[in-house]
Amino acid sequence: MDKILQVKDLRVHFKNDGQENPAVDGVSFDVYRGETLCIVGESGSGKSVTSLSIMKLVATPPGIYAGGEILFEGEDILKKTSKQMGKLRGKEIAMIFQEPMTALNPVHKIGAQISEALCIHENYDKKTAWKKAIEMLSMVGVPDPERCANSFPHQLSGGMRQRVMIAMAFSCNPKMLIADEPTTALDVTIQAQILDIIKKNKEERGMTVIFITHDLGVVADIAQRVIVMYAGRIVEEAPCADLYANPLHPYTKGLLKCIPRVDQAQGELDVIQGQVPSLANYPKGCRFHPRCPECMDICKEEVPALVTVGEGRRVACHRICAQCVPTTEEQE
Repeated sequence: MDKILQVKDLRVHFKNDGQENPAVDGVSFDVYRGETLCIVGESGSGKSVTSLSIMKLVATPPGIYAGGEILFEGEDILKKTSKQMGKLRGKEIAMIFQEPMTALNPVHKIGAQISEALCIHENYDKKTAWKKAIEMLSMVGVPDPERCANSFPHQLSGGMRQRVMIAMAFSCNPKMLIADEPTTALDVTIQAQILDIIKKNKEERGMTVIFITHDLGVVADIAQRVIVMYAGRIVEEAPCADLYANPLHPYTKGLLKCIPRVDQAQGELDVIQGQVPSLANYPKGCRFHPRCPECMDICKEEVPALVTVGEGRRVACHRICAQCVPTTEEQE
């Protein structure tokens, strides 16, 4: 399959009190053209920093791109200038941010904000761009697109603002869409509508989607492949169906047990004890070991390698690694 994006040994640090703390620590993965890849994990796992790095939107300082490559269609994004990134963002790669109220400009009308991208990237005149903005709002299910275009962000509900963000992201027909928890804080009905809009437009346009979420229930509905992150590292990667049928890493197992099942009678939901460690206080060895019910002595001392364990499957766990041999690429 054709790779549209290759992330190689990405390292992103944040400087605090003179110390560099790794938020993303040696992350590598590929994204194939036309697929939907989900990156999941709790808050603090590094998934949003990874997605912002792909857009080169991590503020520097305090952020530092400490190493690695992000190859979009063969070109390293991290080597591009601000001007070059301005041409890439919105046109080639678009992003739906987690909180539209902070992503949208509060002093400009919705139509003007969508029109601006069309004028910059598609060379539309203002009148044509405004009409196109209204068309895009209608496409994402806004009931009165003309009124919405003439409204300010604070005059819309959370669900409507998220639709506006999707309309803006799709307006220039990008090759790849990054959706950073676009359904967070929305009720389940609106959440389902937002997911349907993304899936429908992705299929119609042949777009590649990277979907960031902490909700594995959402993942089952949208993803072909899943990457699970914890404390800045990838702990498991698998095709979606395989991940649900046979999760390998204890962290993945814990996340799945936290999801209510309609096909099973159950009392209280399971929880993963403890919390994700802070950047400045990562434990030695496997970073999940203080919370892991399957922890062994080696887990407290040595970092597990991310090894290939089957077609499209990787996992970083000493219990699994003991039965596998890392590939040459992984050893490097």
